[in-house]
Amino acid sequence: MEVSLTSIAAYSYVLVAVCFLVLGAPLAVRQRRRHDIALGLACLSSVLWGATLAWEASVGTPVSALADSAELLRNASWSAFLLVLRGHFTDPASRLPLRLQPALVLGALAYLGCLLGTVGDWWSLAPTADAGALPIAARVAMAVSGMLLVELVYRNRTLHERWAVKFACLGIGTMFAYDFYLYSHALLFRSVDTDIWAARGLVNALSVPLIAVSLGRSKLWSSPLSVSRRAMFHSATLFGSALYLLAMGSAGYYLRYFGGSWGTVMQVTFLFAAIILLAGVLFSGSFRARLKVFISKHFYRYNYDYREEWMRFTRTLSKPGPDLGQRAIEAVANLVESPGGALWQRVEGGRFEPVASWQVPAPAASEPAGSAFCQFLETSQWVVDLHEYAHSPDKYDALVLPAWLADYPRAWLVVPLILHARLFGFVLLQNPRSPVKLNWEVIDVLEIAGSQAASQLAQQDTANALMVARQFESFNRMSTFVVHDLKNLVLQLSLMNANAAKHKDNPEFQADMLETVDYSVQKMKIMLQKLSRLDNAEQPLALALDEVVAQAVALKAAFEPRPELVVEDPQLRVLADRERLERVVGHLIQNAIEATPRTGRVTIRLLRRDGQALIEIVDTGEGMSEEFIRERLFKPFDSTKSAGMGIGVFESREYIHELGGSLEVSSTPGAGTTFRVLLPHHQQETPAEQGARRAA
Repeated sequence: MEVSLTSIAAYSYVLVAVCFLVLGAPLAVRQRRRHDIALGLACLSSVLWGATLAWEASVGTPVSALADSAELLRNASWSAFLLVLRGHFTDPASRLPLRLQPALVLGALAYLGCLLGTVGDWWSLAPTADAGALPIAARVAMAVSGMLLVELVYRNRTLHERWAVKFACLGIGTMFAYDFYLYSHALLFRSVDTDIWAARGLVNALSVPLIAVSLGRSKLWSSPLSVSRRAMFHSATLFGSALYLLAMGSAGYYLRYFGGSWGTVMQVTFLFAAIILLAGVLFSGSFRARLKVFISKHFYRYNYDYREEWMRFTRTLSKPGPDLGQRAIEAVANLVESPGGALWQRVEGGRFEPVASWQVPAPAASEPAGSAFCQFLETSQWVVDLHEYAHSPDKYDALVLPAWLADYPRAWLVVPLILHARLFGFVLLQNPRSPVKLNWEVIDVLEIAGSQAASQLAQQDTANALMVARQFESFNRMSTFVVHDLKNLVLQLSLMNANAAKHKDNPEFQADMLETVDYSVQKMKIMLQKLSRLDNAEQPLALALDEVVAQAVALKAAFEPRPELVVEDPQLRVLADRERLERVVGHLIQNAIEATPRTGRVTIRLLRRDGQALIEIVDTGEGMSEEFIRERLFKPFDSTKSAGMGIGVFESREYIHELGGSLEVSSTPGAGTTFRVLLPHHQQETPAEQGARRAA
């Protein structure tokens, strides 16, 4: 089964040798950094490999042991360069863990064994009948290991560092990927395709410009790096999957070879079954958990990558949604590969009630806060291993397990949630997907995670309590304003009742009386509607300001001195709630009337100032001092009136500010007071503008 090499192959391999010679020659005059030396040796080995294959292709001889040795040297050199680029030989702090160093030594010995084995016929591309496919399978394994190293180098770089190595990874990965394609094809068809073989040199030559571009960015190559657990997990999964598929492909070939007429059917069925089995294993939570535990146990000093675990823990707790209890269980359970659990939390009444569950049925049992179980969790703050307690209860001093725990045969851990040295709650976790050894590190992580989860749950409870308190505050505040409005209505009705005996036969008084009674009834209906609704949101409307102010003045017509209205600009419009704005203006007018003697004057002017609507309420009453205006006028529940509540002016200012306006006060003791209400003027839309807005 010889490989026929044409002159095209000779030119192809000559080209790759020349390209790598051009790439490696400048490294001789560069600063002698370790990655420069490693890259120079890798280029030199590629030159030797390309020249050897070009010479053998030109003379028409099959691939010899010399060419096999050159290829092995080339693969080993590029793998060594990737290890240097990865950072293991650059900084002692970033070297492989002690447990991995023997594996690296074994890999180097394997390369050396393959190099020595090239003198035999078993490595040749023209193997004997007895040699089978083992040599090509070894070549496939070398290609897979090269791709694995490329993936590790790129994955373990930061985003900034990937900018420097991405083209080198792409170029070197292309060489190993093409080798994988070439030898996988040869493994399946028991012969090397001459066209693929001839194109190999051209493909390797294409990787040279990519490596050259990355070489110009080599200042960032030598940063010390360490392999994260996630990278190790994905790499181990990738490498294991590749080896599994390689073994299954070989087994499928033999099924086809010895299966006779059923060979092809058996091969296809077997391969698809193998792929389905691989997918099932990769998606198995138990397998993934066992692999993570294995990697942490054998390749790292600590069980956790604390940065990654804490980020995942925080992201889980910070997800939006109301189910914080479930997310707290999930975040704690993921630290020990537990598939589910339940949360008990202290509630009013001094009991711990089940408030959430994750991937388990919702429990119903509760536990008194004064029980021996809860007291033990609070005083010791220990994580309770129920399996250990079953075998060695003396390790837990005075711990007495509640009877309801017997209803949970898969219960494993009780994690206390401690907040301010008190037991806020506890989480009951199920047995893990893979065996987890509870050493001091795991227990400390669970205790800290429990405290963090308790803090988040307490913050949620505080926010809910604050929301309820604000609802009550809003209701109480509205009730206060309603009482204030009722006081004003009672005052108006009392004044009307006092004047009824004197003016009951006066038709004008009768008309004013009916209007006042009707207004009082309407106001009380509106107040009852507000008290009966939980949602007090108002929909502001465009109002003609002169109509609102005229209505407020008309309701005060029975008082003395009688207020006078002067409208200088009847075109003013504002965006507000009619009833509230009328109440605000009416209250300011009422205060002016009460502060002015009967012989005085109260004038309300409506005009425009600086593009804003201005309501000016001027009286000739007692006036106020600057100190009173500054310290007492707008202070709620502070009133100079015997029957006053002191919230009218405060409510007026708050609503005016809510509308985007302002309330100005100027007063002189003994000379009178002027209130100025400034409101944004609302421009009325034309029919064309209204149509455009609706269309938009």
